[in-house]
Amino acid sequence: MSEATPLEPERRRRERRINARVADLTIPEMRRLLVTTLLSSIVIALVLWMVRTVIIAGALGVIIAVYLRPLYARIVKGVHRRALAAVLTVAIVILPVLAALVYSYSEISEVAGYVEKHQGEIAAKIDAAVHRLAFLRDVNATESIQRWVLATSNYGARLPGNIQRALVGFSIATTIFLFTIIYILTDGESLAARIRARVPPRYAELRTALERSTKGVLYGAVYSTLVTQTLKSVILLAMNLAFGVPLAAVLAIVAFIIGFFPIVGSWSVYLPTALWLLVFRGATLPALVMITVGFVVNTLFISMYLRPKLAADRSRVLNFYWMLLALVTGVYTFGLAGILIGPVLIGMLKAIFDTVSAQTGWRVLDEADADEPAGGALA
Repeated sequence: MSEATPLEPERRRRERRINARVADLTIPEMRRLLVTTLLSSIVIALVLWMVRTVIIAGALGVIIAVYLRPLYARIVKGVHRRALAAVLTVAIVILPVLAALVYSYSEISEVAGYVEKHQGEIAAKIDAAVHRLAFLRDVNATESIQRWVLATSNYGARLPGNIQRALVGFSIATTIFLFTIIYILTDGESLAARIRARVPPRYAELRTALERSTKGVLYGAVYSTLVTQTLKSVILLAMNLAFGVPLAAVLAIVAFIIGFFPIVGSWSVYLPTALWLLVFRGATLPALVMITVGFVVNTLFISMYLRPKLAADRSRVLNFYWMLLALVTGVYTFGLAGILIGPVLIGMLKAIFDTVSAQTGWRVLDEADADEPAGGALA
């Protein structure tokens, strides 16, 4: 009976790792596997539940940090300190946004105060405009109009309190967003390297496909959303300035912000603006132009065609149809978070399907993994 060579235990461990079967596990190994799996599942579930309200803010921070990386690279060459360069990069981008939000809030507060003080005058003008319409000339809508103006005034009076109550959740999400940007700018490369090193070489093909698809669809979704929201706001700003609408810049900023939320969009701005032109200015043609351009250009062309088109072209992962499906169904299923979740789910599904249906299967990778060290050619 021949004695086992010194390499025999190592060969057996390698074969057992490659051709692992549940029946080959010992009772202690099975117990350790079950305990580890149970504890990992519990911890992952608790962590996801803990960060559920800020996970989108963190994802946006990662994507925005990638877009800000060229600016960060220029600043870090001048200051020679990564943390300082990251803070300066964030300040250059965030401070103008905060200034615009503060300006919009102050102007909206003044408008709410004006509505509260002139309820009767506003109701009378709306009632007169309604009676100018031929099919509503004999309708008595004075009481309904007064109730509507009163409800609008009360909402404006509650606006500061509503904003203060929303500041708690907003400040937490903003904090995560800003510090995520700074962390990715300063340590993003080392973090990506550590994550890649943790993935076994046998899963390199799947990891590469998931990484490429997720990165592509996230870039595409965020890029198309920012570009199209900016374009729609610029169009509304131009029409407001052309037709002499007050608070033109504020309305454009409001349209940019609410366009991210499902159901509501730029129509929530251009439709009331058109009604204001019709009621308080008697400008029928500008009101029709506002509604027509807003609906045809902003709602139909930009939201339903240009946004998924830009996202698909930028991602280089999904075509127009699948990106449109991901954006529309994602938003209406998951709300605001669906802007990212929808494309990510479709992109991951495509990556898994492409990997499974590829000619080079995981069995080949497993066999090669036995002969290749971690981080070799397959990685």
